[in-house]
Amino acid sequence: MDLRVPLIPKAVVRSLLVGALAMAGVSIPHAVASATAPTAVTDPASLVNPFIGTANGANDFPGADSPFGMVQWSPDTSPTRPPGGGYAYSDSTLMGYSLTHVPGPGDPVAGDFPILPSLGAVNTSANATFSHTNETADAGYYSLTTDDGIKTELTTTTRSGMARFTFPATAQTANLVFKMGHSEAADSGVTFTYVSANEASGQETTGNFGGHSPKYTVYFDMVFDQPITAHGTDYVSFGTSSTATTAVQAKVGLSYVSAADAKGNWQAENPNPAFDFATVHTHAHNAWNTLLDRLAVSGGTSTQQTVFYTALYHSLLFPQVFSDSNGEYLSADGKTVETVDAGHSAFYTTFSGWDIYRTQAQLTALADPTVAGDIAQSMVDDYTQSGQFPKWSLNNGESYDMAGDPADDILADYYAFGARNFDADTALQDMVTEATDTTGNNIRPGLAYLEQLGYLPDDGTYSSATPPHYYASASTTLEYASNDAAISFLAKALNDPTDQAAFIDRAQDWRDLFDSGTGFIQPRNLDGSWMSGFSPTGGSGYCCDRPSVYFAEGDSWQYTPMVPFNIRGLAAAEGGEAKLNTFLDTDLSSFTGGGGHADLTNEPSLDIPWEYDYTGRPVKTQAAIRKIQDQVWTDAPGGLAGNDDLGTMSAWYVWSALGMYPETPGTADLALGSPLFPKVAITLPSGKKLTVKGDNAADDAPYVRSATWAAGTTGTARAWNNAYAPTNALTSGGTLDFALGSSAPTKAWASSAAAAPPSYQGSAG
Repeated sequence: MDLRVPLIPKAVVRSLLVGALAMAGVSIPHAVASATAPTAVTDPASLVNPFIGTANGANDFPGADSPFGMVQWSPDTSPTRPPGGGYAYSDSTLMGYSLTHVPGPGDPVAGDFPILPSLGAVNTSANATFSHTNETADAGYYSLTTDDGIKTELTTTTRSGMARFTFPATAQTANLVFKMGHSEAADSGVTFTYVSANEASGQETTGNFGGHSPKYTVYFDMVFDQPITAHGTDYVSFGTSSTATTAVQAKVGLSYVSAADAKGNWQAENPNPAFDFATVHTHAHNAWNTLLDRLAVSGGTSTQQTVFYTALYHSLLFPQVFSDSNGEYLSADGKTVETVDAGHSAFYTTFSGWDIYRTQAQLTALADPTVAGDIAQSMVDDYTQSGQFPKWSLNNGESYDMAGDPADDILADYYAFGARNFDADTALQDMVTEATDTTGNNIRPGLAYLEQLGYLPDDGTYSSATPPHYYASASTTLEYASNDAAISFLAKALNDPTDQAAFIDRAQDWRDLFDSGTGFIQPRNLDGSWMSGFSPTGGSGYCCDRPSVYFAEGDSWQYTPMVPFNIRGLAAAEGGEAKLNTFLDTDLSSFTGGGGHADLTNEPSLDIPWEYDYTGRPVKTQAAIRKIQDQVWTDAPGGLAGNDDLGTMSAWYVWSALGMYPETPGTADLALGSPLFPKVAITLPSGKKLTVKGDNAADDAPYVRSATWAAGTTGTARAWNNAYAPTNALTSGGTLDFALGSSAPTKAWASSAAAAPPSYQGSAG
């Protein structure tokens, strides 16, 4: 018999001690609460794996980009060429390196100006083969040696790119083939111009995102450090070298105004006459480090760190800078060249509004409040120029894609999470106007029905546009409710009690589509009757009008919980917290849409697992989130499922790894899960620090046994027994410290009714 007493790890002893003291309400000084500090990440940009999301339908791209940059210089592969990202990890054929990409938008877009280095006789339809063993990438850098021996290296500044093409020693001519007219969508107005012995430029018009009409014209100007020895209508050549490798370096500027502005962009951002690729690469790398380090991770496994920082990187690629280095940009109505507002650094475009308002907008404001404020001001200027906020805009063109009026949520999100450098008062005025204008409002079609009936009838008459600017009566009603709630929250922040009350009341219109007999949100007709033939797994689709689609990319299992501003009211409508918990248990029996249930690879389901925080069962949120993380996110090309939707899905992962989530758009309310890392120090917009600690954090330890909160840098740690973050966490900063375990505690933490995050019930009309 072995009578030796087993050693208990110090971290476990401390976790048990902190938990016991906290449950007893005993104050815990910082000195007692601290343990051996985990190793801090010092170079997060080097941990980024841009190949995550290049398989499994996420449609991210692996090439070089700078934070919120105009240029995304990345490979396009054949035959797949996925929409937006242009690169499929399963492909082994390269068609070229194009200058623009969009991470997972769901429809063909961008892929402008693919450029393919080649040897020998010029063949404008030729491709190159490659192997992943000859490919590398991190934040701001991409490199590939194709099977013909040509090595391509790419990096970027905000509005320009730089390449180094190294051709092998051979008697064949070194070429760069410009595959003009090969954007992902149809092109027109294509021109390629030989400017001089070391310069070329071009332009093309493309767009039509999602089948909608808006187009954009894009220009490039490229200069080389080697003389052009031959050129044609779509290529340049640089001669031969049979004795040594030949390196051709190129600077390229992009613009949506003119070729002259494109040239001005590379001249302003990469003026070094020496063509110093290494310096530009280092600058891009450092720019990413500065941004990524605002969420500074300590501890965790190397795989967890890579997945986290890659998700954060993907979250901060869009919206993109649209204005040139001289401040010029094409207006939202496409009629005039405008100049960036005084006090702002750039004008931003390309909003996947229906997606990013849920997770990505809040993370942008948290990580870079100055950029978020510039983006918000760009949206206000959009309204001034076109009479409407962006909904799903591509560059300066509005597609009207998806449902709702998401700009309301985005603007309120930015403000709530610390972005203040924009005209919020004007933004609120415009939001109210757009939310009450019933005369030909293309952003909020059906608004007259909302005013008259409190819901959008499935048999109503909406847009006559092709494709329509409207679809999905039931889910659009819910979207409008969230939009109205966001207006109310911004109105409160700006001391406007009238609009605060009016819009939180109208937000309760979701109740008009809740059938107490079935416990589901379901479509309704003009005469007030329920639509016949309803099934909670039916009515899902994409575009455009009745009768088959009444839920946008989802079904009633996925949309019934989508009342993120009033989950307490939803629980009451279901018959109490126990009834809603039963609903959630069934709904979360699948994380990928099985049986029509929750699908955490798409936006309508992103809020669902956090709703147990509101119903006295936060332990179930903790368990579900960790399972979702493990099932969906990995350090592999297929490690992100479903379109990334301009960083929305990636941002969900970042929030979940922090152990908190912005459940209610337009507020700084953060529902709590459990942190994945021992420590993350977040630099807040105020410059103060919010530190999230996970004592005994591990992949198999998702359960919160207790928590403490210490405000500021000198506050004393006291027990925190709420399923939401302290209200001053994002302003004053402090330390939120979780004691974690691998099994659910007998007495669940933060399970009382008073511990639930806020719900906003208003007065139902």
